[in-house]
Amino acid sequence: MSVGRVERRPRGELNRVLVIDDEPDIRELIDLTLSRMGLAAECAGTVAEAREHLAEGGFQLCLTDMRLPDGDGLEMVRFIAEHHPQTPVAVITAFGSAENAVAALKAGAFDYLAKPVGLEQLRALVKSALRLPDGERGADESAMGLTGESPAMAQVREMIEKLARSQAPIYVSGESGSGKELAARLIHSRSARSAGPFVPVNCGAIPENLMESEFFGYRKGAFTGADADREGFFQAASNGTLFLDEVADLPLAMQVKLLRAIQEKRVRKVGCATEEAVDVRIICATHRNLRECVEKGCFRQDLYYRLNVIELRMPPLRERPDDIPQLVDSICLRLFGACAPRLSSKALKALKAYPFPGNVRELENVLERATALCSGDLIEAEDLHLSPEEMAGETLGRGSETLDDYLNRLEKQAILEALQKTEGNRTAAARLLGVTFRSMRYRLERLGIE
Repeated sequence: MSVGRVERRPRGELNRVLVIDDEPDIRELIDLTLSRMGLAAECAGTVAEAREHLAEGGFQLCLTDMRLPDGDGLEMVRFIAEHHPQTPVAVITAFGSAENAVAALKAGAFDYLAKPVGLEQLRALVKSALRLPDGERGADESAMGLTGESPAMAQVREMIEKLARSQAPIYVSGESGSGKELAARLIHSRSARSAGPFVPVNCGAIPENLMESEFFGYRKGAFTGADADREGFFQAASNGTLFLDEVADLPLAMQVKLLRAIQEKRVRKVGCATEEAVDVRIICATHRNLRECVEKGCFRQDLYYRLNVIELRMPPLRERPDDIPQLVDSICLRLFGACAPRLSSKALKALKAYPFPGNVRELENVLERATALCSGDLIEAEDLHLSPEEMAGETLGRGSETLDDYLNRLEKQAILEALQKTEGNRTAAARLLGVTFRSMRYRLERLGIE
């Protein structure tokens, strides 16, 4: 699905919102709230009526109940995503129906509201949806941040464009140094929350006894040393994005509190008797395998499913060696400006053969070190000081990579290249690879290729 441009109404005309709910009281409540915000609402009580309104076009937002007499909200989410991709859609779910909300977000919903509908949350959701940036804005912005033209990076940039138009929690997976925080920042900068703050938090760097007060804030006098009221990470990220890096390092007690904050969209400061509403989007990341952490019992399964609504996998540098020359140019220009040194062909070949266990971060370190050690303005292969053991490991089996991982990586690379050549046509890609479409579909699912 391509990211369409949000239609803006000419001056003097009202933005239009389609409201789909079979309860007249809720339709009337939402209609009245929207009119006070200067918006025009069109109401429908069934899926059939909603499709008639959608055929007329011109909607800047759709709000739909999950349960309708002749269908459900997921059906509307999928229909609008396919036929009206420029219109964000939010669903209204029964209180406590977390599974429905997660299913809607995975199907492409922008956000969700829980019944009974809170007017403050409704107004915040509508404002966010109408602030969605145009799909045409800064097409090269992502390219500047995530350098490389390999199929793997093209897929990452495409996913970021889609994720930026949603409020769904995102789990960014990948090895250390592969650019997880950079991807999170790009999602934020291209989202409706771009005007709000981006608050990165390293969960592994906070002492356990301070976690609750750091995340949720505290009242004056809540404990020794609390000399004044203080906001926490959730309040600091209000109307923006909270990025939880190394989320797997959170202790189980804090995981319970985080789960409640995400589900209820409310937090309680330490020393305070009441909760306050928070409006943040959660993006988390870790270099560890979260699913394995769940299986080992060190990460809560319910929190895993709330955080991992949509996964964005950042490929390691060894899976995209053809991007290294472009990365080298970009890094050298940023670090050294016009005085950036050049690399000999042998040095560049050595970099492309190296497995880079530290990924792009290690590449930066290698280039800084080589620049300091080289004589003149040309970096030779010996100036890189790459480990011979690592180089030998790359030739024989890609370092510590298992045979299965190595073969899966090669298979995934071949499939991504075939999909790129066929512009995403899976049938044509299967034919190009000499496999059946059924086999192709199985491989896509097994390798986690969107």
